[in-house]
Amino acid sequence: MAAYDRGPEGGEHVEVVEVGPRDGLQNEARVLSVEDRIELIDRAVAAGVRRIEAVSFVNPKRVPQMAGAEEIMAGVGRAPGVSHIGLVLNRRGLERAVAAGVSEVNVAVPATDGFCVRNQGCTVEEMLETLADIDRDLEGTGIPLSVTVSTAFGCPFDGEVPAERVVDVVRRIADTSAVEVALADTIGVGVPHQVSELLAAVGEVAGERALRCHFHNTRNTGYANALAAVVAGVRVLDSSLGGFGGCPFAPAATGNIATEDLLYMLHRSGWHTGVSLSGAAALGEWMGQRLDKQPPAYLGRAGAFPS
Repeated sequence: MAAYDRGPEGGEHVEVVEVGPRDGLQNEARVLSVEDRIELIDRAVAAGVRRIEAVSFVNPKRVPQMAGAEEIMAGVGRAPGVSHIGLVLNRRGLERAVAAGVSEVNVAVPATDGFCVRNQGCTVEEMLETLADIDRDLEGTGIPLSVTVSTAFGCPFDGEVPAERVVDVVRRIADTSAVEVALADTIGVGVPHQVSELLAAVGEVAGERALRCHFHNTRNTGYANALAAVVAGVRVLDSSLGGFGGCPFAPAATGNIATEDLLYMLHRSGWHTGVSLSGAAALGEWMGQRLDKQPPAYLGRAGAFPS
């Protein structure tokens, strides 16, 4: 099938959520300026991205790469139909996100206590209670809630994560107003068979909520996992321009699956995304220049086919 810049017209749509401005940058040694991050977000929107994880409302002393969230939200363009997502982990973060005017709130709830305690300073049960508080506080704001279940495929501290554990967490999330549940392979250990099985199990308790997947390519299975998710019926995938990003608890991690590499796979396979492959590749290279690093993505090196 011929490669189209945004995927074949008439092809079934797969939504790509760009997480580069948050997950892609949060572990980088070089901190991008507020101005650079605004440019990154606005250029991603110009390339066709319609949902973008723009900012994180965490303590800037703990994560200096995410400082300036309010300034970024004040500076980005607000094109119709574009959702700027803000990550929050507690009620204080939610207050900041609502005041800053985010389009959507995303809350991360790990599936394991080992990761939750080290990353968020609480147990999974405590984080679920915080999620319930955030859900109540969002009532009446008109801001939709999405929830990401991190370490859904494996944990750097607790090891293998039984599917039943993830299902239990999703069942609790289903008690909230969340419109979408994302399963995240935080440290890049999942394989396609696991993706298919976990999605089937979670789908039984998620109700009418959309399912989304977030993969890392740490062990070179990220794109195979993304394809397995789409074949299983998932129509929303996270990715990061240039393939930047990763988890501080995953040594030698190679980052998120790259937006441009994901687009190439999806477009050549007959799906439509509405995102420009050439625009994404150029932005991945731009990020590499700003971070003074070679992007992990391959498309910027090899080029599209046909060229």
